[in-house]
Amino acid sequence: MVKPMTANAITFDNVIQRFPGATRPALGGITLEIEQGEFVAIVGPSGSGKSTLLRLVNRLADPVEGEVFVEGERTRDAVPALLRRRIGYVFQGIGLFPHMSVAENISITPRLLGWSREKMRNRARDLLELVRLPREYESRMPDELSGGERQRVGVARAIAAEPKIVLMDEPFGALDPVTRDALTQDYRELHDKLGLTSVMITHDMLEALILADRIIVLREGKIVEQGTPRELARNAKHEFVRELMQMPERQEKRLAEIMERGA
Repeated sequence: MVKPMTANAITFDNVIQRFPGATRPALGGITLEIEQGEFVAIVGPSGSGKSTLLRLVNRLADPVEGEVFVEGERTRDAVPALLRRRIGYVFQGIGLFPHMSVAENISITPRLLGWSREKMRNRARDLLELVRLPREYESRMPDELSGGERQRVGVARAIAAEPKIVLMDEPFGALDPVTRDALTQDYRELHDKLGLTSVMITHDMLEALILADRIIVLREGKIVEQGTPRELARNAKHEFVRELMQMPERQEKRLAEIMERGA
């Protein structure tokens, strides 16, 4: 068994996950260390095991074999509710409670942790500023917000209780391109400013290349290759990974051809 080091935020030690009736494991022996302060992007085709891997971190599921450690603690030994309060979570559906104001949505986890009303109010106001929303938004309801604004509130909610780790499952996929570009860059600034460890699932290779410190490529439940964006873009060893790395360049060429035809 891998002995987790204190420098690691998350450690996967030979993790295997199977689902009833499946012909192959959803995860087939994943060993991976994510250091504190890293921004890691997990990419791969549908069914490659990306979301399954993320769900193991906050005990939405447990592996059938192997172990997962969060900040040195084996997740099997953790109380799920308490573990989840230490980890921020942002996902594509946003999931704001429609009957709660923006400030109330942001304060959900701090309230569970027993924060005072004043502390929660001050934290919500600080977070609105951090995610670039006006303070007067604290009293608004989710249906009064645009998709991009709701996702910013989702980010604020995820970091409200000052977690060190934030998990993100296709967090920006449903947004229009302009909003998505602005929000991804703003989140990267938050990641650096707050010293977070961020693990993001994305289908967008360009997004992974721009935002992440390290990219993990999954396929059929196994890590095909991993490395910094520069390493994978310049020297990917696996043909499948080389094809992924070439996607942004191919898209740029197609766009140039379209623009030239329209000239």
